[in-house]
Amino acid sequence: MSIRPRGLILLVFGAIAVILWWWQVDRAAPTVGDPAPHRAVRTSSPPAPLTREARQKLLRDAPEAHLADDLNLPAGNIRADLSIIASVFAAYRSIYPGRGNPVGDNREITDTLLGRNPNGIIFLQPGHRAINAKGELCDRWGTPFSFHAKSGIRMEVRSAGPDKKMRTPDDVFLVP
Repeated sequence: MSIRPRGLILLVFGAIAVILWWWQVDRAAPTVGDPAPHRAVRTSSPPAPLTREARQKLLRDAPEAHLADDLNLPAGNIRADLSIIASVFAAYRSIYPGRGNPVGDNREITDTLLGRNPNGIIFLQPGHRAINAKGELCDRWGTPFSFHAKSGIRMEVRSAGPDKKMRTPDDVFLVP
């Protein structure tokens, strides 16, 4: 009986595999005098799911929820306000990279920033001084901002300015 070269190679590799397996099993087995083997032991039950109130508090206290805290402060100015809104949009894009900026009219965008987004993340605090009774985000003169998407990641934010009329010479806008 003769063994062909291919059969001999398979036999050698099989023997090596069995030896390595036996060596691994032997190494893992504790011997007399060895400390107890390390095992993952659950010391407590899994955390209870957050209540709705606790989750909302967690979201309200998150850093992105405070990006717009200085929006429309009396000590600020409209350029600073536009920059704040741009940073809020940047935070939204960083959390939802495939989505771009929030979309829709002013009220829909404001709703999204208030937490009506896939993860319920709050980018703008409910009851913020810049939100009017209709749920629109407004400039320091009380006029709703105009949002115009230039692309998925570029949004023109326009304030009507002190005259409260859009598309006049005193408008202030930012296109990051």
